Amino acid sequence: MILDTGAEFIEEHGLRRLTMRRLGQELRVEAMALYRYVPSREDLLDGVVERILMELQEDPDVFVDPRQGWQDYLVRLAHGLRKLAVAYPQVFPILATRPTGAPWIRPPLRSLAWIESFLAALTSSGFSDRDAADAYQSFSSFLLGNLLLHVSLEGEGTQPESAAQESHGVDLGGYPNIHRMQTLLAESWNEQEFDMALQDVLNRIELLNS
Repeated sequence: MILDTGAEFIEEHGLRRLTMRRLGQELRVEAMALYRYVPSREDLLDGVVERILMELQEDPDVFVDPRQGWQDYLVRLAHGLRKLAVAYPQVFPILATRPTGAPWIRPPLRSLAWIESFLAALTSSGFSDRDAADAYQSFSSFLLGNLLLHVSLEGEGTQPESAAQESHGVDLGGYPNIHRMQTLLAESWNEQEFDMALQDVLNRIELLNS
């Protein structure tokens, strides 16, 4: 309940406003009572990250092994993480910034269990250790860039139809291509764009195993 309320508070008010005192007010308890369960705000944030990643494990559309091939496994995993980014746009960036017990682990998975699952899925499909590791680096970089872009745009409320209004006061006279394409450039990040970028990554990963 504490972690759920913490995630809800961040979504409603933002990370900067989260304190143990304010969380206690949300739960109608004294802040000191929370320290029995979460020793500090940092521990609370770690718990929130684990709580959110637990939803990935509980997602019926995400498999922990390549039941229908490694491509299907990665597509399901990517879309599972995208669901989290869409559902928790304020919380999701924490997954990219929280330190872990193994600092060389790249976000956004932040989970030894999921990384083990990823590597096992690829090596059992014929990838060498080197190629599986390279695939993980490429996959995680793709996810991090795309999903953080999504939550950033959601936070700004950028919409295509408002592009002209948002550029008001900005002199684009010396940038004719930007001026002409400003509405196109401001189009919202969507699932189709995500799928196209994901397919490009899958194609590059497949070359590793060819």
